[in-house]
Amino acid sequence: MAKQSRQTKTYENSIKNWPEDERPREKLFKAGEHTLSNTELLAILLRSGVKGQSAIDLAQKILSKFKTLRNMSHTDIRDWREFKGLGQAKIAQVRTAIEIGRRLSTESRQPKSKIKSSRDIADLFMGRMRDLKKEVFKILFLDNRNQIISAVGEFCRI
Repeated sequence: MAKQSRQTKTYENSIKNWPEDERPREKLFKAGEHTLSNTELLAILLRSGVKGQSAIDLAQKILSKFKTLRNMSHTDIRDWREFKGLGQAKIAQVRTAIEIGRRLSTESRQPKSKIKSSRDIADLFMGRMRDLKKEVFKILFLDNRNQIISAVGEFCRI
């Protein structure tokens, strides 16, 4: 073992050569995805590293730069290109997973049949707007019974 961090053990060689119970995918199937560190989850998405650098090493570098998964969600694609081993396909995979997570977090908050308070509206848009770096103007059209007719504005999906 080369070095050990709080979250993940790192080996000098390919993940294929790691003990089976230390490999991220095997850990996921054995103990569940909730037991994996952010580094391990990201490494599974990346699928592979590059010569001399495992997917875990690459994931650690990415998380070291962005600090949190949430910070990764609102970065410019140019910020990702500085990592050796990250081409368009891997960047697309990670950005897609982030968007799936964002949509999943808002999916449970389907529009209520009737808007009763401003909190209902905030709940409706928060998942999509929480991490935006610029102001976005949205209009929510309601009928006379406060039921949603439509929503208009950038990034708007109801």
